Amino acid sequence: MINNIFKGIFDSSAASVIAPSKFLVCVISSLIIGFIIAIMYMYKSSYSKSFITTLALLPAVVCVVIMMVNGNVGAGVAVAGTFSLVRFRSVPGTAKEIGILFLAMGAGLISGMGYIAYAFLFVIVMGAANMLYGHFDFGERKGSALDKVLHITIPEDLDYTEVFDDLFEKFTRKSELVSVKTTNMGSLFKLTYNVTFKDPKVEKALIDEIRCRNGNLEINVSMHEDQIAEL
Repeated sequence: MINNIFKGIFDSSAASVIAPSKFLVCVISSLIIGFIIAIMYMYKSSYSKSFITTLALLPAVVCVVIMMVNGNVGAGVAVAGTFSLVRFRSVPGTAKEIGILFLAMGAGLISGMGYIAYAFLFVIVMGAANMLYGHFDFGERKGSALDKVLHITIPEDLDYTEVFDDLFEKFTRKSELVSVKTTNMGSLFKLTYNVTFKDPKVEKALIDEIRCRNGNLEINVSMHEDQIAEL
């Protein structure tokens, strides 16, 4: 009787029905796996509450999708992948965020196919590797914190070709002008430099020196693009 309640209205008489007990075992296991992944991701990572909640629920979503497509892994992965990556159509995601989402999807896929023990083993091994890499700052380039992008606004009557060269020589190890853009009906120039500071403490001193030359117009210092690591 219970199996008939959970049988799909389009199922044929020969189609097998997932027992509610097995369904609950897989879903609850996936929720536990999602919780473990979320806890592991929070270690030495910046995150938002909404992202962590989504990460904890994602394995269960993928698990259910795999079970509902009756073992058709190709269709299940296609549907679950579409669901999980909707967020990144409007909001850029970092490589780490997308990687952890695929980890959650993989765990849900394994759980949905019925291999609960393998799903837990997969998450423990991959999560431990992720935490180990994070603990030892694997892949972080030495001195990357000194690499910055400098945006300077100057009036049109100021020759930008060599006006800041002496300041860059004083405060930076290297500097490169990467773009020049006119703004405010051509009355201003916006210059973009890639710079590497000699010391993180000299950043304010350089900005103060530049302000004296650009008429106290806008100056912006930001992280280098490869530090943001958006995909």
